[in-house]
Amino acid sequence: MPALHAQPSLIRSLLYFPSPSLSLSLRTLPLFRVTKLRCFNCSQSSDRTVTAMSLTNATSGDSSPDHVAGKWFSVPELRLRDHRFTVPLDYSVGLKASSKISIFAREVVSVGKEEQPLPYLLYLQGGPGFEAPRPTEPSGWIRKACEEFRVILMDQRGTGLSTPLTASSMSQLKSEVDLADYLKHFRADNIVNDAEFIRVRLVPDAGPWTILGQSFGGFCAVTYLSFAPQGLKQVLLTGGIPPIGKGCTADAVYKACFEQIIHQNEKYYQRYPQDIEVVREVVNYLSNSEGGGVQLPSGGFLTPKGLQILGLTGLGSSAGFERLHYMFERAWDPIIVPGASKEISYYFLDAFDKWSSFDTNPLYALLHESIYCQGGSSQWAAQRIRAENEGKFDAVRAAKEGRPVFFTGEMIFPWMFDEIHALRKFKGAAHILAEKKDWPPLYDISALNNNKVPVAAAVYYEDMFVNFKLVMETTAQIAGIRLWITNEFMHSGLRDAGSQVFDHLMGMLDGKKPLF
Repeated sequence: MPALHAQPSLIRSLLYFPSPSLSLSLRTLPLFRVTKLRCFNCSQSSDRTVTAMSLTNATSGDSSPDHVAGKWFSVPELRLRDHRFTVPLDYSVGLKASSKISIFAREVVSVGKEEQPLPYLLYLQGGPGFEAPRPTEPSGWIRKACEEFRVILMDQRGTGLSTPLTASSMSQLKSEVDLADYLKHFRADNIVNDAEFIRVRLVPDAGPWTILGQSFGGFCAVTYLSFAPQGLKQVLLTGGIPPIGKGCTADAVYKACFEQIIHQNEKYYQRYPQDIEVVREVVNYLSNSEGGGVQLPSGGFLTPKGLQILGLTGLGSSAGFERLHYMFERAWDPIIVPGASKEISYYFLDAFDKWSSFDTNPLYALLHESIYCQGGSSQWAAQRIRAENEGKFDAVRAAKEGRPVFFTGEMIFPWMFDEIHALRKFKGAAHILAEKKDWPPLYDISALNNNKVPVAAAVYYEDMFVNFKLVMETTAQIAGIRLWITNEFMHSGLRDAGSQVFDHLMGMLDGKKPLF
């Protein structure tokens, strides 16, 4: 690795290609921008297809019994049009035999380009279980993409306006077995089937389109590359390259991610050392309360281990440290009557309730570990791997011993279905899904080895959600992929600097960024 030299305003380095076996310590890389381009040779792709490829094509914008296109409307500098598609819940039994759900997609173009023959770009949202963005103005990556693309923002099945699976709608399924059986159809394989269903009806002559996958959307994109590469013109990935091994790779993910989670905790407390004592005080207050916790405004119950899940977004995204700090600033009620007891504030408890989206997007918690499963069960992997690291993540013990209390990362634990009010009714279904073994395949390594679709990926070196080492293992299996490795951004790079990230990835594919 060449020496790194500081420049007045920004330190940059172009890294050479290390050996695949080279192990880099996260602690050895200082906080500067690191940029690296890597290319693997392309070769012949697989002819394997997904179910939706057999469906009939329709002219772009036309309506049909399974596709209804709305009228154009406006937000500043953008024109938008809504599309609704009627698709099978279960593609494996065919269009006629399966029950139906609705998929919603929003078409976005710059003003004046409604009728121009622009290429299509499909955006695959992170998650699982979150809807596509709702543009209010031309900003970020959407503004950049609309300069040359017709952008399609698809609400993945079960989210947004795509037959949303909410706490209320899922109550229509009367048994936990029925709910678990229903939920098994909402993973990346069927998201790709939905995308293909839409493509052959929306894109003129059923032509291929570009896809942009963020986080879990990138996982879906790799599934797309595995089973329907003929539908793809080019692929952009940001913070979303999955482990592709058989069985359940969740164990490997959590084992690898714990090191980075610890590192993020240490960075947080270095930035806000005053919070070490504040967090310890909150943990002691909770553990000493009746039942080991306190009631939340939502009806849930906050315990020390529940407090630790604030790290899910607080440690892994830009401004997360600041949000977490400002929340703990108001952890306690003021003493306005002399002699009154110290009480945790309603402000803090309400902020905790609003910190996550489990009430509005419960699909995330229900399906989180299953996104790693191919022919194997997760068996609550995060809970098992955390137990192996309990010496560092036991909040009560850390507080008693005067150590910093570490927050956890992107992990779903079985006790959350007891303590989080919005998840309680889904506890039985969650346990069934955790034990399910016969998950269908999500990736085809042979097809990825023979990929010929141009792929560019932004890999964030200090990504707390997607482990760098596991990412590199997967990218070595995707022929032709080009990597931009940087520690300038965290997992939220596309949200924080969307125009820059999108432009960089497109430049890697259109020749503006040289191979070496």
